[in-house]
Amino acid sequence: MRKVAIYGKGGIGKSTTTQNTVAGLAEMGKKVMVVGCDPKADSTRLLLGGLAQKTVLDTLREEGEDVELEDVMKTGYGNTSCTESGGPEPGVGCAGRGIITSINLLEQLGAYDADKKLDYVFYDVLGDVVCGGFAMPIRDGKADEIYIVVSGEMMAMYAANNICKGIVKFAEAGSVRLGGLICNSRKVDFEAQMIEELAKRLGTQMIHFVPRENVVQRAEINRKTVIDYEPAHAQADEYRQLAKKIDDNKLFVIPTPLTIEELEKLLIDFGIAN
Repeated sequence: MRKVAIYGKGGIGKSTTTQNTVAGLAEMGKKVMVVGCDPKADSTRLLLGGLAQKTVLDTLREEGEDVELEDVMKTGYGNTSCTESGGPEPGVGCAGRGIITSINLLEQLGAYDADKKLDYVFYDVLGDVVCGGFAMPIRDGKADEIYIVVSGEMMAMYAANNICKGIVKFAEAGSVRLGGLICNSRKVDFEAQMIEELAKRLGTQMIHFVPRENVVQRAEINRKTVIDYEPAHAQADEYRQLAKKIDDNKLFVIPTPLTIEELEKLLIDFGIAN
């Protein structure tokens, strides 16, 4: 079982990218579980055809400790197993703690057991690695492979570089490694070349460049992945390619983060900061 976590700047398209990639893997016949680690609980929406999932934290609040796996896990597109950690009530508690509670409960309920015959577990994680709870998938060995969703925008690249610093910290004591950058295009000038260069400086690869295409938004409005909504569309093939590249990937590294001066120079060299 391969354990994958998807990180990136908030709003970069992690959940959309994760779910479309998972749909591609499911189409290949892979058995995948998705664990949503975002308090918004939208990490499985496209696989389930809507916000049909009661979160782990809501279930615990309403039903107490007597919870069964089927109470917190639903079957989605391509026989995927979908669960959402959820978060605390607004203004109360720490969302990161919710991830820890959720993953611990899933383990107790046997979600990861060998009889589930999982090929992949995907963690869709909120934002940057700044909170211990959100870092849990890489800190406690829940995930071995990290992919960072990024674009050619400065703050997206800054967040990716920060995440790499977190990976370095936890890689020293565990098996977590960076599998590559996924460029979710924002149509920035020289975007592919810039992310290729960033990947090179980090010691990794741009595993795929996902072009910006309006069909992604249309599919989301219809609560589906692109592969489910319009399987013959070229964008669906982009996600299939990304899924296959992840499935075939053998390049896992401890990254070499840039200094802020080096990152700014990269942007200047490509003319973005002018």
